[in-house]
Amino acid sequence: MKGKHRIVVSTKRLKYEFELRRNLTIIQGDSATGKTTLIDMIRDFVNNPSGTPVEINCDKKCYVLEGALWKEQLAGISDSIIFIDEGNEFIKSTDFAQEIQQTDNYYVIVTREALPSLPYSVEEIYGIRTSGKYGTLKQSYHEFYRLYGENTYENEVEPEIIITEDSNSGYQFFEQVCKENQLKCESMDGKSNVFHYLNLHRNEKILVIADGAAFGPEIDRVLQLIERRKNVALYLPESFEWMILSSGVLKSKMVDEILSNPSEYIESKMYFSWERFFTLFLIEETKDTYMAYAKRKINPAYLEKSIRESILKQMKKIKLNNKVEGKGDSLCGREQT
Repeated sequence: MKGKHRIVVSTKRLKYEFELRRNLTIIQGDSATGKTTLIDMIRDFVNNPSGTPVEINCDKKCYVLEGALWKEQLAGISDSIIFIDEGNEFIKSTDFAQEIQQTDNYYVIVTREALPSLPYSVEEIYGIRTSGKYGTLKQSYHEFYRLYGENTYENEVEPEIIITEDSNSGYQFFEQVCKENQLKCESMDGKSNVFHYLNLHRNEKILVIADGAAFGPEIDRVLQLIERRKNVALYLPESFEWMILSSGVLKSKMVDEILSNPSEYIESKMYFSWERFFTLFLIEETKDTYMAYAKRKINPAYLEKSIRESILKQMKKIKLNNKVEGKGDSLCGREQT
């Protein structure tokens, strides 16, 4: 499945309306916000569509997955939207994560806990906002989530240390940038280690760069950890490959079209995370050129000054100061305010 899908779940007295655009959507929030009510209404419609006051308007079939026989139920569902309420312990298992990667469904999971086995996007975590008897999904986080003290979007970030979640091309790129700016750069070798690093390094000015497409399981505890700290910034693009594609260095109309509406091009069964899609797409777009991209080792072409600066301009409001005059990149795309 791919594309955006609008869902309206309603009775005469209550209505939920929202749009899904990825295969994994997380609904979180406190009790009594309407999460379980939404699942109950969908279940009623699925079990007895002609005998319930609930109506569902969607271009795809909707189901509720639950109980000990979830795997057997899942085997009979395809090209559909599946809702799962909190309390179903199987959503935390690696078995569940592996099973749904083989399907072409979209999943909406209600949970107040992080699900580290699933690579869900920071951008697809929602709470339910209710106005009267009308419920909509309210986005909790954003694709670019920058935190610097309390005035997230007003301050320019000037880090002393940059940490990246992996040790591949993205880290190698920022390691070179940091060397030229007399900054420290470290790889976390996995997104779960970001929290532990920040917990141990409380006094340094740190910029965290991680793939927003899969950082969802970590975002809540990381934000709670740095809530009162004014020395940490989070930069969460879709992925490093997305940064390259968005930089304009490839001069491709197809790249522009995909970036403007990625959900229309990313088939969920083939690409469980958007990060995978952007990686393979970049590899294919640059194949047999001097900019041929490899995930494991950065192509030196991406370290050339003009290309490097184009990539860095994606990092608005993040400033890298020269420590040695005349060397390195003095600015990472400062945004005008």
